[in-house]
Amino acid sequence: MSASEPVELPEWERLRVLRAEAEFSSVKKDRRAAYTIWVFLGIFGGHRFYLGDTGRSVAMLFTLGGLGVWTLIDGLFVARRVTAVNRQRRAAIMARYNILDMP
Repeated sequence: MSASEPVELPEWERLRVLRAEAEFSSVKKDRRAAYTIWVFLGIFGGHRFYLGDTGRSVAMLFTLGGLGVWTLIDGLFVARRVTAVNRQRRAAIMARYNILDMP
């Protein structure tokens, strides 16, 4: 068997992976939702609250998004932040299930 051939998992292992994937699906964040929140509530840090950045969200709330400057800059990085949050959440879930997650 070569290294490129897929390996058949035992049934219990396959179910564990499916359970972990289902848990990740329930907590992952959506880019479109983050951008929609940014458009309507960005100046109040709504997109940051959605992504779990509570400290920065509160700072944006009290400064009105850095008088709008911080909000505009955040618009360039929302997709990157969603990807980072999803990557961290997936890694935490896979570690909890003792699954080696390959990129």
